[in-house]
Amino acid sequence: MDAKTALKYAEDQGAKFFSVRFTDLVGAWHHLSYPISQLTEDSFEDGFGFDASSLRGWAAINESDMLLVPDPVRFWMDAYAEEPTLCLVANVVEPITKEGYPLDPRSVARRAENYLRFTGLADTAYFGPEAEFFVFDSVRFRNDPHAAGYELDTDEGTWNSQRNGESERGANLGYRIRNKGGYVPVSPADSLVDLRAEISLALSEVGINVECHHHEVATAQCEIDFRFSTLLGTADNLQLFKYIVRNTAYGRGMSVTFMPKPLYGDNGSGMHVHQSLWKDEKPLFAGDGYAGLSEMARFYIGGLLKHAPALVAFAAPTTNSYKRLVPGFEAPVNLAYSARNRSAAVRIPMFSANPKQKRIEFRPPDPSCNPYLAFAAMMMAGLDGIQNRIDPGAPLDKDIYDLSPEELKDVPSLPGTLDEALDALERDQEFLLKGDVFTRQLITAWIRYKRENEIAPLRMRPHPLEFGLYFDI
Repeated sequence: MDAKTALKYAEDQGAKFFSVRFTDLVGAWHHLSYPISQLTEDSFEDGFGFDASSLRGWAAINESDMLLVPDPVRFWMDAYAEEPTLCLVANVVEPITKEGYPLDPRSVARRAENYLRFTGLADTAYFGPEAEFFVFDSVRFRNDPHAAGYELDTDEGTWNSQRNGESERGANLGYRIRNKGGYVPVSPADSLVDLRAEISLALSEVGINVECHHHEVATAQCEIDFRFSTLLGTADNLQLFKYIVRNTAYGRGMSVTFMPKPLYGDNGSGMHVHQSLWKDEKPLFAGDGYAGLSEMARFYIGGLLKHAPALVAFAAPTTNSYKRLVPGFEAPVNLAYSARNRSAAVRIPMFSANPKQKRIEFRPPDPSCNPYLAFAAMMMAGLDGIQNRIDPGAPLDKDIYDLSPEELKDVPSLPGTLDEALDALERDQEFLLKGDVFTRQLITAWIRYKRENEIAPLRMRPHPLEFGLYFDI
């Protein structure tokens, strides 16, 4: 793809505006829109100016001017705009040096791919995420000085089983998802099948090929799996995926969240990330070792497991993430690997013996992450494992949750809070700095933002549960 191709596409589609999309440090998508007459071939070199100081965790007020430079490799028409609008993904660029802004997540992903090729170990990293999400009919929350709380509702909830009259959606009166019992039922219990189908068709219109969609374990929880792509391509696709999921649901009067643990006592949303390395169009993870893995794949796993405590600072990056990553439940908090075993942090899928399908699956991430940073960090950990021949040890083919405390004591585990994960990142970050993929400036900004804007406010705010525990003592 090049600038001419993008401009021709815009003309053929009758675009009247174009929307330049970019991702902030935390992972939220933003955009600026312009009349289509302002988009020229030069735009893909010169970019468009904007104020970076107004976004979370980015530039100071005295260095706020930045450029958004569109990447012609990714463009589509916005299905949710009333006027025909071309969408473009942009990199954030320093206006003076014309280099990628050190805090721009997409620039980190681009540098990660460049570093992979520089090592000579491989030329392509493929990533395939399974981003779960919740769909609610009603969402209310407040955080005032004198009051706080939230209320979520869905017609699927067992708490609505005694509702009189017709259900709000008129689809499943009398049919409810049992707590932790929502994995792949048929309709009418699965009341979200048509929504997922509509989302799947919308994804195909923008070049994201859906492989499967289904209801997940929790009430109102869904999964739509789409085909893998390169590290950068998949990160772009995941941002677009979230946009389409949210807007399609919004059009049906529903609300989607990718926060990992919105419901107490039910399963949370993870984002298992499938990964593999290729060179000269040949897979490098297939071999004759355990679970059909190559030595390179084992060392890649070794790197993921060694650096996992630091990795989750990017891959499970919210305080809410650690309400999902709790020992003793199905969440993959124990740092082990296994074929087929879904209770291990790293799983080797065994659905096919085809070498081209040989991959590893890292299970701790969740969909609240910034995909550009999370995918880049995972690959850098895996590469460090290969470069330093990090042995992951013996596989753990037992159900981790059936092990005795004595058997489990030698299995390391993930941090229990975001604060602990950030501590681990402070101690272990050299593997991220290779090839200037990550910068100390970005890592420092990430840690500072998370501690000052997420951890500290939560620590200081009274929790509704505390009133039940302590109000009358």
